[in-house]
Amino acid sequence: MRTSAIAVSGLRKAYGDKVVLDGIDFDVAAGSIFSLLGPNGAGKTTTVNILTTLLTADAGTVSVAGHDSVTATRQVRAAIGVTGQYAAVDELLSGRENLQLMADLKRVPSGGQLVTRLLERFDLVDSADKLAATYSGGMRRKLDLAMTLVGNPQIIFLDEPTTGLDPRSRRTMWGIVRELVAEGTTIFLTTQYLEEADQLADRIAVLNGGRLVAQGTPDELKRQIPGTHVRFRFTDVYELDTAARVLPEATRDDEELTLRVPSDGETRSLRGLLDRLDAHSIDALEFSVNRPDLDDVFLALTETPNTDTDRISKEAIAQ
Repeated sequence: MRTSAIAVSGLRKAYGDKVVLDGIDFDVAAGSIFSLLGPNGAGKTTTVNILTTLLTADAGTVSVAGHDSVTATRQVRAAIGVTGQYAAVDELLSGRENLQLMADLKRVPSGGQLVTRLLERFDLVDSADKLAATYSGGMRRKLDLAMTLVGNPQIIFLDEPTTGLDPRSRRTMWGIVRELVAEGTTIFLTTQYLEEADQLADRIAVLNGGRLVAQGTPDELKRQIPGTHVRFRFTDVYELDTAARVLPEATRDDEELTLRVPSDGETRSLRGLLDRLDAHSIDALEFSVNRPDLDDVFLALTETPNTDTDRISKEAIAQ
């Protein structure tokens, strides 16, 4: 069993009478990708700001890389890297100079060698000596993440890292994230792209109105939402008619020659449906198990936000 890279218990935060986080609990396993989802104003940014020591919680405990976020702030900051929603690169410096600046600030031994390795890893060698102001959005994102890796953080917080990127650049970032996790890095991801969480996350937590309304693997969350069904397609109307009599609970589509049967999608249920058809010598041309996707999960678990909690937390940091 993997140890916890992040452990959160009873986390609370309020601004006046407005409760932003209402006692949330979760663990993030070391060397995994944990994704926090939620509508705007749910408290995602506030959570990230507390975990990265930018805010102090009103109650609860937070352990990051084995250190208490309140009593061991310096140790926590030394163990983490943070990439925000907007690439934090200096546009008046080249890509190489941005990386070298980070290496100097963190007093990394052999910083020049590290800079060269990062430029190669992120495919930025050809543009290394060009001003960051000339970089595309995808290149800036890669440079920003490369800068985050200076110092070899154990845990990286990615706050909507692919916002505004085209599909190709987004998938490139996904590949880099997977490589980092394969090397043992822990990733805490917030994203507005549900496909991104589905593709990357080992576990997902859904935050709504300051409370965690669900946690689990992507598949576990999908199974919580009704709508899973088995779809059978037949060769002709005769077989469709026969199958419809055997499976009266099904919804039929004459044009597509299909039956849609409500099911939990588990092996035993599927076998039962196939056995019922086989007992009447009915062969389906094809069948598939269709589950709700993360969009369905998200819509079912959240509601239209009526708070500005994330905006409030950003204003509090600025003050």
